[in-house]
Amino acid sequence: MSRRNFDVTADLMLRAYRAGLFPMAETRRGDRLYWLDPEQRGILPLESFHLPRRLLRTLGSDAFDVTVDTDFPAVIAGCAAAAPGREDTWINADIERLFTELHGAGVAHSVEAYSGGRLVGGLYGVALGGAFFGESMFSRARDASKVALAHLVARLRLGGFRLLDTQFVTAHLSQFGALEIAREDYKVILAEAVDTPAAWLRTPSAAALRGEFHAMAGK
Repeated sequence: MSRRNFDVTADLMLRAYRAGLFPMAETRRGDRLYWLDPEQRGILPLESFHLPRRLLRTLGSDAFDVTVDTDFPAVIAGCAAAAPGREDTWINADIERLFTELHGAGVAHSVEAYSGGRLVGGLYGVALGGAFFGESMFSRARDASKVALAHLVARLRLGGFRLLDTQFVTAHLSQFGALEIAREDYKVILAEAVDTPAAWLRTPSAAALRGEFHAMAGK
């Protein structure tokens, strides 16, 4: 289903997410948004998230400085930018505008990974109740997006979230335990999650994060 962009508002976006829909543009320069409701939905179970031991070591090093909600526009621009093997994206100007509005309303969030003071990776998504809808991620340095994902999952676990929606499952996400479930099963989980109180934790303690990283790595 498509809709002309002038009909799409931030409020409509939130109502769509609650119903299990999410928007995409056909191309970076496309002028229409399409609502997707796939038969198979990708999720990343928070309780069984698998953190590889090598990545645990990276998280314990000084390789990246990780922040949350520090530069949302730069993160979504990074996700929208062309990259090797991905010359076009589904994030058009209207997607950027709408999600930036949601960020201003305190609903959309970003995780940033910096190296040497330069933004080298990150991700963004939408939080509703105990559900987090992951939208996109990007990486300009090895492990940057993986580190951002690990920080996101740790915060979601600490904050009492019930669902991390990945929309689709990629090889990148499969290594962390992402899987597909049927649309009808997803919507049951979604309905419970959005009505579950949860806290978006921008700055949990370093000790709490370390504890979650070690738990996710099975240590």
